[in-house]
Parts: sequence; C-alpha cells; structure tokens
Amino acid sequence: MRLFILALQDDLSANPIEFVERATGFWTLFILLLTLSLTPVRLLTGIAWPIQLRRMTGLFMYFYACLHITTYVWLDHSFFWPDISHDILKHPYVLVGFSAFLFTTPLAITSNNFMIRKLGRRWKQLHRLVYLIGILGVVHFWWLVKKDIREPLLYGCILLALLAIRIYSSYIQPKRTG
Repeated sequence: MRLFILALQDDLSANPIEFVERATGFWTLFILLLTLSLTPVRLLTGIAWPIQLRRMTGLFMYFYACLHITTYVWLDHSFFWPDISHDILKHPYVLVGFSAFLFTTPLAITSNNFMIRKLGRRWKQLHRLVYLIGILGVVHFWWLVKKDIREPLLYGCILLALLAIRIYSSYIQPKRTG
C-alpha cells in the first residue's frame, strides 16, 4: 500500500524501479523471517495461536517475492533475457535470489488443504525448504549490499537464532516422556 501511495505522490526516489525492488525485497525477507519465527515463539512461550498464521504469512511472503521478481524482470529489464543472463553472470546475488524464489514456488503451490492431504508426510519434507530459502534470502541481501552489511548481518543473526531454537528443540533438547 505504501508503494502505491508513494507512486501516486511521485515520491519513489530518484530511481523508482530500484526503490520498488528494494522495498519488495525487504518485505519478502522480513515476512519470511516473521513466518519462521512463529514456531520458535510457540516453543519458547507455549503460545500456540500464532502457528495458525504461518500459512497466511508464508503466502504473503510469496506475494512480495512475486512483486520483487516481477519488478526485476519486467520493470528493470523489460523481459530482455540476454540482459538478465548477463546480470546473473555479473552479479551472483541475482542467481541466489532467483533460486530462493524458485524454491518458494512449490511451497506456495502446495499451501492448501488438498495438497497437504495429497502429499501426506512428503508435504512436511517439502516445506522444510523454507530453511534453505531463508539462508538464500539472507545471502542474496548480503551480496547485494556493497559496503554497509549491518542490515543483512542483523537478518542473518535473526535467522541463525531462529534456526538454532528449532535445532535445539528438535535434536538437542532431551525428549520429555510423560
């Protein structure tokens, strides 16, 4: 919504395409980390209701990822694939980001009750790709910035903490018997 308001006010900065790319990329990564935080919140606090938001936040993340990649392919490069190929070779962060998007697509496609039932246990295995997507998203952002890595470093630390909580609760923490 903010992007639409800024566009209507002609206030998207001197480079509006880059501004939209950065904004949609930021929100993609932010919502991805928010989605990944829901289980650790349950594990640390015992509060379970946020888990019900996981599918919705994951789909919001995919929506912003679609906006991000559409801005890159359409507005930034006008679907000119030789230029995009050159950009991928010149800037590996583009390849990493595109890979994250490709891994995200099957998660979005299978985020409905029908596919959950149809895939059974394989659904959970497939959706573990979200951890790789998180790593790729942080690496994409890290490689994108030129000098000031504080913000991608912050997101990397948040992701590391979220993954550490999951690893601890799944593999290290003694299983309770009752």
